[in-house]
Amino acid sequence: MGGSGSTAFGRPREFDIDEALECAMQVFWARGYDGTSLTDLTGAMGITKSSMYAAFGNKEQLFRKAVKRYAEGPASYATRALHEPTARGVAEAFLRGAVRTTTSPGAPAGCLSVQGALALSEQGRPAHDVLVDWRNDAGVRLEERFRRAVDEGDLGPDADPRRLARFVMTMGFGIAVQAANGLGTAELDEIAATALLAWPGQHPRTS
Repeated sequence: MGGSGSTAFGRPREFDIDEALECAMQVFWARGYDGTSLTDLTGAMGITKSSMYAAFGNKEQLFRKAVKRYAEGPASYATRALHEPTARGVAEAFLRGAVRTTTSPGAPAGCLSVQGALALSEQGRPAHDVLVDWRNDAGVRLEERFRRAVDEGDLGPDADPRRLARFVMTMGFGIAVQAANGLGTAELDEIAATALLAWPGQHPRTS
């Protein structure tokens, strides 16, 4: 009858929303958006398709929630790095964080932002846009932090905050690609250390 749908939606959920979303995030992280089917998702989450739709919406909506969870969880190093006292410290924390996240035991190798966008079809365009927006936002926040470093005298007046932000982002995602290719933590830490050799020196203000 007409009330059956509302009854189904009104019942207590028979699964843990948080755990299910964590499983979905892991699948998207490992297989990318296009490489993940609804069967992959429901199998990993341990729920039916109807339960998935009721709790999370369609695949695209679930992907958006998974990306948000990833940004606030495994990739939260990017936000924490902004609070380092120096611009070089920000860059180092970002790159070291990328190494730790992309080589974390028990988690897929690489970065969801990179893996998620592999071989995206036209149907996956919204997922592509979600990832582009996320990466662009991270770049903007780094640029703003480095601009502040220039204002504070931590970086010299000739430093280019946008170029530095793009450099750090490029190295961070390069680390993710190399992690997906099989490089381990020690090797990626060496890459991060090499990248930091190019960092401009501090320029304290003089009175």
